[in-house]
Amino acid sequence: MRLAVILIHYHTPELAAAAVSALRADLAAAGLDVEWLLVDNGSDGRGRALLDSLPVERIDPGANLGYAGGVNLGVARSRAEWILLMNPDVMVLPGCVPALVAALRDGAAVAGPRFWWDHSRRLLLPPADLQSRSAELRALLAAHGPRGAARARRHWRRHARRHWRARGPLPSLSLSGSLLALQRSAWERVGPFDEGFRLYFEETDWLRRAAAQGLPAVYLPAAEAVHLHAQSSVREPQSQQWFEDSARRFREKHYGVWFAGLLQSLDRFLPRARDEVLAAAPAAGAPDLTAFPFPLWIEISPNPAGFPAAAEWLAASPDEPWRLPAEILERLPPGELFLQVVDEEGRELDRRKLLLSGPLPGGSIGKV
Repeated sequence: MRLAVILIHYHTPELAAAAVSALRADLAAAGLDVEWLLVDNGSDGRGRALLDSLPVERIDPGANLGYAGGVNLGVARSRAEWILLMNPDVMVLPGCVPALVAALRDGAAVAGPRFWWDHSRRLLLPPADLQSRSAELRALLAAHGPRGAARARRHWRRHARRHWRARGPLPSLSLSGSLLALQRSAWERVGPFDEGFRLYFEETDWLRRAAAQGLPAVYLPAAEAVHLHAQSSVREPQSQQWFEDSARRFREKHYGVWFAGLLQSLDRFLPRARDEVLAAAPAAGAPDLTAFPFPLWIEISPNPAGFPAAAEWLAASPDEPWRLPAEILERLPPGELFLQVVDEEGRELDRRKLLLSGPLPGGSIGKV
């Protein structure tokens, strides 16, 4: 059988090289005929030289087509029965791609992996958000007060833990376009990504269209990858505006223009919440965990509402004070993170804000 690996690149040539290396190692013994395609949405001369040295076909569209446009171009240039779509800020772990291909062979139309934030596999990244009118309303209310935020976290946490605790293939539309495996027959049936989504929501839209066709999508915990997150989008000054435009387009397309307008009106007229008063964290970035019953979860989110969040499950109190892995700290710019300590039943035992001043020696968190 034949697999098309399609990477969509934008000004991250070193990451693309690392991603290709990890993919080649993972596929070395898979017995697949692989088409290697890299759609170069943007690179300078040095970057193009590095990309041209890789064992892939570099496709230069002559402009930044966005993720959807890049994917559509790459799929159109490929011929394989199975397709792997990928960002260059994803590093597959051993066995990832063969597991995804096995899911396609077993009948899945599309499959996505379990994502980690770090190579030590401590912090699980959340599945894609649930998409529904009620979820949109909860997210809106979460931005307008701590009660709404706490309620939204409870709903989100049940959704996230359902994926994190999965031990086998889990039917789910909450997959990330940063790494998706799919059947060409499904692509041809559903159609290409909607290029009206310049960045973000393109895979969410496609997965909903696939579900409407009755095509099965699975979250596959046996397939694991590390997602370095937003390494391309931070280099695009319009990425935040594109996110907002795509979110509005998604709501109008799937929930109706009237609902998108209702959300805008509610956001405008609901009173703005005061900043939640949170306990200060110690420099190590976490409370004294010995004060809490185990097992428990530590959740970390950049969102003041506390979700979506990455999370680490701890069966027992660690021997040393808890802190974020050093490799994550090396990637984090100065700013805020929000930490929650949560028990197995979902009760929040502690919630606090971390102020990061940048990475410090030894992997500790900066000034609080």
